Amino acid sequence: MRTSGNYALIPARGGSKGIPGKNVRLLSGHPVIAYSIMAAKLCSQIDRVIVSTESQDIADIATAYGADVPFLRPVELAQDLSPAIDYVTHTLEALALSERVHPELLTLLLPTTPLRLTGALDAAIDGFRRNSEATGLRSAHELAEPPQKMMRVEEGYLSGFFPDDPRPEYYNLPRQTFPPAYHPNGYIEMMRSASIIETGTLYGPKVMPYITEPAVELDAPQDFDFLEFTIDRHPHPLIEHLDRLTRGSTKDGGL
Repeated sequence: MRTSGNYALIPARGGSKGIPGKNVRLLSGHPVIAYSIMAAKLCSQIDRVIVSTESQDIADIATAYGADVPFLRPVELAQDLSPAIDYVTHTLEALALSERVHPELLTLLLPTTPLRLTGALDAAIDGFRRNSEATGLRSAHELAEPPQKMMRVEEGYLSGFFPDDPRPEYYNLPRQTFPPAYHPNGYIEMMRSASIIETGTLYGPKVMPYITEPAVELDAPQDFDFLEFTIDRHPHPLIEHLDRLTRGSTKDGGL
């Protein structure tokens, strides 16, 4: 078994319910998954780009944009409630079985956060590599409101999520009263393969933060409209590379 560098892993199942066909829906002329593939290929610290999918259609699109799809994910690991650890473990086991390779690091890039800067990816990966105590890394951005300000409906009435807080109506206190809270956003996540195998968890006990600007995640149809508007106003560097790839491949008879 040989150990081999840092592999990007892009999960893209075909059965999204919230936004059907989300991973291959066109965003500014390119499938959503193409953005994550291109960002990974442009990143100097990523050695290989693998897409995990159960869909042959997604696999074909991913391959056309330059990713490897060395195997399909079993359908039972691509359900609505399938945890991420399942497809990550499947990828590691399949690579070990078919190629006798064991990547040292996995860099997880979720297609639903398509707009990334490769310089930010390089910085996150470099920081993680320098921190030998960190067992994982997750990107996140600061929330405008801390979770203590959130409300739920309980038996028909609004109530807070922290009933053990002794302060009366703590949820009405100024947000500055509470520590900053962060939302993991899928911009980049990293894990050590050895830690996954040893602990059976993705990130392990010491998860290093990588703080980003607020990142738009594609969870609802209106998110596409917002991203299209954003791209129209401020063209993203990835699109130039995707356009160039598409033009070149079209001339050669592909894509």
